[in-house]
Amino acid sequence: MAIIWLNLVVVYIASYFSRHIAKPVPTGYGQLWMKPNQWLTAIVMVTFALIAGLRNNIGDTVFYIHSYRISNFTWAEVMAEKDIGFGILQMILKSITDNPQPLIFITALVTNVLIVYVLYKYSKLFELSVYIYITSGLYIVSMNGIRQFLASAIVFAATKYLFEGNWKKYFLVVVFASFFHGSALILIPIYYIVRRKAWTSSTIVLLAGSVILIVGYSVISNAIFSAIADTHYSEYQNFQEGGANIIRVAISAVPLIFAFLGRHKLREIFPYGDYVVNMSLLNFVVMAIATQNWIFARFTIYFGLYNVILMSWVISLFAKKQQKLVYYLIIGFYLIYFYYENVVTLDIIYKSDFLKF
Repeated sequence: MAIIWLNLVVVYIASYFSRHIAKPVPTGYGQLWMKPNQWLTAIVMVTFALIAGLRNNIGDTVFYIHSYRISNFTWAEVMAEKDIGFGILQMILKSITDNPQPLIFITALVTNVLIVYVLYKYSKLFELSVYIYITSGLYIVSMNGIRQFLASAIVFAATKYLFEGNWKKYFLVVVFASFFHGSALILIPIYYIVRRKAWTSSTIVLLAGSVILIVGYSVISNAIFSAIADTHYSEYQNFQEGGANIIRVAISAVPLIFAFLGRHKLREIFPYGDYVVNMSLLNFVVMAIATQNWIFARFTIYFGLYNVILMSWVISLFAKKQQKLVYYLIIGFYLIYFYYENVVTLDIIYKSDFLKF
């Protein structure tokens, strides 16, 4: 974990100073956005990509390394797979080298550059978003779900189209992302769910639906697994290792609680806030359902990144004299959670042939 802790320190410092030497830029909706320094932002991107890209373990990384080594990746094999985009990427790389490290590095590079770029564009406090991206566990998860997190990052990069209501471009990006992980297609109907005002009757329906799914899981689960029978998740129908940690559910609710209490001010300072809140709400709903079966937590990969953006705006919902205290409380709160989740609970050990501590 030493390298992960070092990563946290380096990217936080770089993103912190990138905001403090930022330039004010008009947003077009009556606000000034403090544009973080591009060079320091690039340092954040490179640091994320190097550490994630040079690993040789964590989650399913070992599986991808083994699969790359033993597979030939012929056109017949690639076309037989569901995620042909990822298969083509591996086929191209295999024609160049038998070393699987470039595959791990390229996926980490694309994933983290796209994510940091969107955080750079839409976060109120850039360094806080970068910090929470790590301490909420999402950075670690990006190393344990390579294809799906790559697909998620690609769609996340289309956040501009989601915010602006450009459904044609958004859907094109979603379809492209689905070539790397088919589950990305769920974001097409999700588009119509989140493109509406937050905290309305639809919000109540979402919350009520999650409660019904949790209470009646044993009855409804068969229908759910029938719906995903042809996806990557069908094999988890007999999954018996329990549900997601209730603490993760509580963590996902934190920004939503503050967003609800300050909902009127959030709309004033962040016109796209309703869409971010709705994505975060879906993240909470899915996490709540995942308490019954862990596999559903994998769908939060598509929604959790909006929690990161939302949390960066929460500070501004408080009175100015309280903002510094809230900022430090968030820093401390997420640090404790990060230690508990990744050191105490998961005992994450980072290994690399290049970065050795």
